[in-house]
Amino acid sequence: MNINKLKAAEENFLGRYPGGFADPEIEAIAKKHKMEKMTELTREYFAKKNFDDPYLIVENFAKMITKSSMVSVFEKVKFRNAFPDFDPGDRVVLAQGLKDLFHGNQKKGFGNIVSVLQKYDLAKWPVVTSVLTYFEPEKEVFIKPTTAKGVIEYFEIENLKYSPKPTWDFYEKYRTVINEMKKLTGGKITGNNAGFCGFLMMSLEK
Repeated sequence: MNINKLKAAEENFLGRYPGGFADPEIEAIAKKHKMEKMTELTREYFAKKNFDDPYLIVENFAKMITKSSMVSVFEKVKFRNAFPDFDPGDRVVLAQGLKDLFHGNQKKGFGNIVSVLQKYDLAKWPVVTSVLTYFEPEKEVFIKPTTAKGVIEYFEIENLKYSPKPTWDFYEKYRTVINEMKKLTGGKITGNNAGFCGFLMMSLEK
């Protein structure tokens, strides 16, 4: 990782927004995403007690995708159109995958979610990672393909190659990198990882 570039990005960001994430302009952007509300809703939807009803879990997953400001309109429409055709067996597997993702073996859960969504051409990074980011915003990361590729290239992240197909291997490594980068920045660039990735995205803009 090129730490000098990260420090320069931080300096440029604070030169433009002296208050960091507490700057009025940045707070205004953050409000549009309603992160706290979405986190509260996600934790309510995917509480352990709800997994007794797999169909409810899958319905909640669909609701979160359509509500998410991080998922593009195109991906929302595609998901909404395909969702009614989900096979009953696939719904059960998807629900179990979500249970593992939030409350068990994340690697196994991630793989099962991707395997189901692939059948309907819905296995896209924003769809797979948005709810995970809402559930644990300080730990998990939202992956937007253009941003992830840009971060890897610009900040010279070694031994990490972007995969257009969502894989746990890439997700886990990218999550580690983002959390390491976050620790290397000062106190004014804090908060959830979605916001931090937004800062990185802005750093890539020419």
